[in-house]
Amino acid sequence: MQPRRAHVSRIWFVALGLLLAGVTYAGLAAAPNGPKPATEATRRANAALLQSLPFSDRADFEDAERGLIARPHTLTITDGDGNVVWDLEPFKKFIRRDAPAPDTVNPSLWRQSQLNLIYGLFKVTERVYQVRGFDLANITFIKGDRGWIVMDPLLTVETARAAHALVKQHLGDRPIVAVIYSHSHPDHYGGVRGLVDEAAVRAGRVRIIAPEGFLAHAVSEMVLAGPAMTRRAAYMYGTFLPRDPQGTVGSGLGMANASGTVSLIAPTQSITKTGQELTIDGVKMVFQLTPNTEAPAEMNTYFPQFRAMWMAENTTHTLHNVLTLRGAQVRDALAWAKYIDETIGLYGDAIEVKFQAHHWPMWGKANVRSYLEKQRDLYKYIHDQSVHMLNFGYVGPEIAEYLQLPPDLAQYWPNRGYYGTVRHNARAVYQRYMGFYSGNPSDLDVLPQEPAARKYVEYMGGEAAAIERARADFERGEYRWVAEVLRHVVFANPDSAAGKELLADAYEQLGYQAESGPWRAVYLQGAFELRQGVPSGSAAQTAGPDTLRALTPALLFDLMAVRLNGARAAATRLKLDIHFTEPKERYELTVAHGVLNYGRRSAEVADADASLALSKMTLIALQAGETSLDQAIAAGALKLRGNRAAVEELFGLLDQFPQAFNIVTP
Repeated sequence: MQPRRAHVSRIWFVALGLLLAGVTYAGLAAAPNGPKPATEATRRANAALLQSLPFSDRADFEDAERGLIARPHTLTITDGDGNVVWDLEPFKKFIRRDAPAPDTVNPSLWRQSQLNLIYGLFKVTERVYQVRGFDLANITFIKGDRGWIVMDPLLTVETARAAHALVKQHLGDRPIVAVIYSHSHPDHYGGVRGLVDEAAVRAGRVRIIAPEGFLAHAVSEMVLAGPAMTRRAAYMYGTFLPRDPQGTVGSGLGMANASGTVSLIAPTQSITKTGQELTIDGVKMVFQLTPNTEAPAEMNTYFPQFRAMWMAENTTHTLHNVLTLRGAQVRDALAWAKYIDETIGLYGDAIEVKFQAHHWPMWGKANVRSYLEKQRDLYKYIHDQSVHMLNFGYVGPEIAEYLQLPPDLAQYWPNRGYYGTVRHNARAVYQRYMGFYSGNPSDLDVLPQEPAARKYVEYMGGEAAAIERARADFERGEYRWVAEVLRHVVFANPDSAAGKELLADAYEQLGYQAESGPWRAVYLQGAFELRQGVPSGSAAQTAGPDTLRALTPALLFDLMAVRLNGARAAATRLKLDIHFTEPKERYELTVAHGVLNYGRRSAEVADADASLALSKMTLIALQAGETSLDQAIAAGALKLRGNRAAVEELFGLLDQFPQAFNIVTP
């Protein structure tokens, strides 16, 4: 198998990332052609959108500013070594509150970025405060009788600590008595050690509360496919794009991802059913479990004393992703809609204010109820009508092209596609029900991209003819088609300078027109890499010791099985006895038929080729290449009996995944 990659480097073992803050473009020449201005077709498209939406409605701006207590004049957060982990200043230089959208930015996305740039400490309602704009997500502080209950402590230790400092400065220094994780995505738990000490948790002075299944999902989502997801996340978030009108203007869900230290303290209590109640420090909370919605483990929380509803990330001020562009399992749009409907049924008559893990709150019973109903119907409409159309024989791209929201849903600002989009969510619904195959026999066994591209270009009359026709279509503003055609040109001939530059130009104009932050980032990142090349360097170690300790032995072995090169291992037969000293568990691990299998054992595996006694963390280090057998044995971290060659053979069969591979070129 010929891998499509720029280079192969040593794997950083788990979840190569929640983000790619540490990957750089090293040693690459400056782009021969930098970003281009908006074309007339792009200016017309953006101007038309400006006329089609209710931009005179400024209620969101009033809500986003409501309750402001304080905001620092500048917001740049650094770690202990002085490295910048969060910086709003580049965005503030060009995204002005009342400035019209540049012609290189979709005016609806520009509006969303103006709103997301409203940052600071806010009072939501009685005893409920939020710090917004200190990370991709919000952090919420609920005032108890003597201390704080914190909802979702951001992605990194550094940003959480900075938000807490702002709270202490303006609201006083009170102890944190509980931390609640609303769901299993890292931007909602990773900053916990910036707020509380694990010793206090173990001593019972701080409670950590999360929905059932939180820990397993928090540590597993990006393990098996972590390198690929990380590479795609660089596109989704525009990691390497400049922060300017021709680069990233925010993700739609927030401005950016923080880079810094991601931590995790395991929950001390799980919420196991809807309606479960807790009273902590005088604050009563009623929980609603919403599994398999925006996250596999997620929950909303109602505060009856304040008539306030915390919606986690199940409703925000954007259409969310049914399938995230970085890659993940398809989410259940129907379940998502039903859980929002359940929220309305359980609490809708009482809610006076709703707030959530991203964006700004909303006030007023009728206003909140209407919002929840329209968010519910947004996901329900996309689900129902996608399934409706697939039952008429339409396939994913056709459904995406023809599915249109009704005006009442489409004209509602919180339903706009700043993060998810109707188009890719409709295709996700199709994928969930029907899979990759369209039903057309020609789609059953398609050629790989490169040989197919060579035939396409041959049929188009050759590279020069294809580029000439594409230039004419580009001048007509047919950028989607130009991108489709020139993709084949570039995959047929990756050295085609003219093909790559014109393809980059088409991607760029599509990015300038995109209403979705991730769509804009994907297009502009694609254009950037066509001009600049593929990233090199190393990924930031965002999955630190906390995450690694939480991995189960089974998940470690599953990852080893994914890393095993099946073709090279086809003739290998070996069996190992793995005795973990921490946790105290024993496993039998076998390789046969190119497959790694494992099973829990209660006693030593008598016929093993070798026996290893080691901790789980030592096995992690061995897999990651951070230590060797000799080093582990010398340090006393590993005791090995039997055939050492069998152990060496196993580790020699584990491939190292690339930190960066080609996407827009073969």
